[in-house]
Amino acid sequence: MSAGYLEEDYQPTVTPPASTRLLDGTQIELVRPPARRKPPRHVLFDFDGTLSLIREGWPEVMVPMMVEVLQATGTRESVDELRRSVFEFVMQLNGKQTIYQMIRLAEEVRRRGGQPEEPPVYKQLYHDRLMARIEGRRESLRSGRIRPEEMLVPWSLELLGELKRRQVAMYVASGTDEPYVLEEASLLGLDAFFGPHIYGALDDYKTFSKAKVIERILRENEVEGDSLVGFGDGYVEIQNIKTVGGTAVAVASDEAGRSGRCDPWKRQRLIGVGADLVIADYREYRPLIDYLWNESIH
Repeated sequence: MSAGYLEEDYQPTVTPPASTRLLDGTQIELVRPPARRKPPRHVLFDFDGTLSLIREGWPEVMVPMMVEVLQATGTRESVDELRRSVFEFVMQLNGKQTIYQMIRLAEEVRRRGGQPEEPPVYKQLYHDRLMARIEGRRESLRSGRIRPEEMLVPWSLELLGELKRRQVAMYVASGTDEPYVLEEASLLGLDAFFGPHIYGALDDYKTFSKAKVIERILRENEVEGDSLVGFGDGYVEIQNIKTVGGTAVAVASDEAGRSGRCDPWKRQRLIGVGADLVIADYREYRPLIDYLWNESIH
């Protein structure tokens, strides 16, 4: 496996510009003009937080679970101290496959003198608790009690519809396990846009990465990286898109409130790994697409 397929931990890779600007008449933040010569032909999306909101609130499940596991080591740290420590490394690893957070949990148990479970055991414990939290959302989507739009980043369907109209090839690459990504994409009606091009984490985590999906897109379509646009709310996909010379759109989504305002923590984090534009959601998808396709100058 190429080292380029590894998911590195978060660290800023670019110096943010002294100032940014908004595209005229919008709240679309232009960090740096994309160095792209042709209209995009391929568009890659992250899933959770970028399109789907089904798993909104997942840290409120993962962090307490990990605190419980660390408390069981007999550490003298208080619950508040453990919570702060866990929250820091969970969010530091956010954007990578879930298994990486569980690998770190095992390391933290060992560091406190405990005997850790294997990371997949912790991952299953987390997943069981998460599913208990979100099953009501999933069932409401299945039954039609709530519409997909209520569990999507606002205006996602409109953006995807416009990209489909332009006959752009679209892909999903997610750090969530692939069977659940496929199921939740279907519940949200997103499979109609992505077809077979929905990729998620595998049990053998070393055989999947978002960088590997990007490499496959470029290789199979015999295109250069500057034909690719990526949308994501995690640092991994933004960094991977920039590595191949693509245009990276940071989706600093307010997952809980769907307010249309950028999450400042996401914004700062994604600009730090090279995002070219920052949006809160897709309500201004028309001027965004106009800009990306060089159909208007702002």
